[in-house]
Amino acid sequence: MTRETQHDRKNLLAINLSLAANVLLAVLKTVVGSLAHSPALLADGINSVADVVYLVVVQVFMRLAGKPPDREHPYGHHQLDSIAAVIVGAFVITTAVAVFFNAIGNVFDLLTGNVESTGAGAVALWGAVALWVAVFTIAVKVFLAVYTRLISSWTGSIAVLALARDHRNDIFSIAVATAGIICSRAGYVWVDPAAAAVVAIVIFYTGVEIVRDSSADLMNILPDRAVTRRIRQLLEAVPGVKHVEDLRIHRIGLYLLVNVTIGVDGSLTVTDGDRIASQAEDMLWENVEYLRHVTVHYHPGRA
Repeated sequence: MTRETQHDRKNLLAINLSLAANVLLAVLKTVVGSLAHSPALLADGINSVADVVYLVVVQVFMRLAGKPPDREHPYGHHQLDSIAAVIVGAFVITTAVAVFFNAIGNVFDLLTGNVESTGAGAVALWGAVALWVAVFTIAVKVFLAVYTRLISSWTGSIAVLALARDHRNDIFSIAVATAGIICSRAGYVWVDPAAAAVVAIVIFYTGVEIVRDSSADLMNILPDRAVTRRIRQLLEAVPGVKHVEDLRIHRIGLYLLVNVTIGVDGSLTVTDGDRIASQAEDMLWENVEYLRHVTVHYHPGRA
């Protein structure tokens, strides 16, 4: 099994586990949030429903991203990973806007007396169940955040990293929802929908962060400076390379395409120049992870 195949399987495992967990949490939080009259828990349940929808989309795109290169896609289909991350962000942002305005409306109605004061404390039994569901959600999200972060660090998947960030921010949002439930049970009913509004803001920030990072990848923004510096250092260490005259690095999803021009001694033969260029290519293939393509040009270096 190739390393690339191993990475794809790990990524899909992280996505499937997240999907199963969010299906369970979506059912629990929406049902209990409705029965306990808790806007904060219901808002977080809606967030989990959105998570389920976009995780199904991500799963499809991740499977497509693992397809081998073909004539129309000579470097593979790995930018679908970034497209999946954009879809994640779009779903998250849309959910956040809907939840926020609904929560603000609930707060306004409660404070102006347009509706009866209901909340997680209105029904003692369901209020207690809502609190336990919130605590259970925190435990599940802590595990998922740590697990998906480890997987994304190992595979380098942008989509799984987006999932890890979403799980991380879900921890904060459900913690706010928990505080809202506790305050509602203590008699401060308006805090519950107010907590839902705070949850929506956290959800919105998560979506913006995901879209920003994945869009940067699709726009072919240069990799981190540390990557460029590392590649330049490797090339300069090759015997016969006088200097690196031009270095261009492009990203295709997770993978790197490198085009470089090196300067060599002008008195060398073409054969010697080819040998140095081949050594430079070998150096990069052996030392740079996620490398998909390397082209090394050479010509007489500056005096």
